[in-house]
Amino acid sequence: MWKCPKCGRTFKNQNQDHFCGESPKTIDEYIAAQTESVQPLLNQVRDTIRDVLPDAEERISWRMPTFWQKHNIIHFAAFKMHLGLYPGDKAMEHFADILTEYKTSKGALQLPYNKPLPLELVAEIAKWCYETGNHH
Repeated sequence: MWKCPKCGRTFKNQNQDHFCGESPKTIDEYIAAQTESVQPLLNQVRDTIRDVLPDAEERISWRMPTFWQKHNIIHFAAFKMHLGLYPGDKAMEHFADILTEYKTSKGALQLPYNKPLPLELVAEIAKWCYETGNHH
């Protein structure tokens, strides 16, 4: 176990990426707490999801920006080298054929900062999660 010297939280992995301090209360607060270079990317993803899910509520869930309607639909978050998109495992299975150029895990997609954001893909995934009821 590793304990973060800054916030005191404990993690299984040494130097685990995490958000230190109090959780932001809004997506605006979350984005404002990120580095200046990452803020525009987070806003682009937020605006893209907002456009396809206009009736979804924006909130913080699991310390991440989340779009919600009766349950979590999709999350996104900033990390050191990538933006994480969390649509859940069913979405990752459904879109597996077109996600081959990205690093993925069971329910997450990593969008590296050194490549253009695939905003059309983000929109398609968010819309699919909402329409199918396969939520994170």
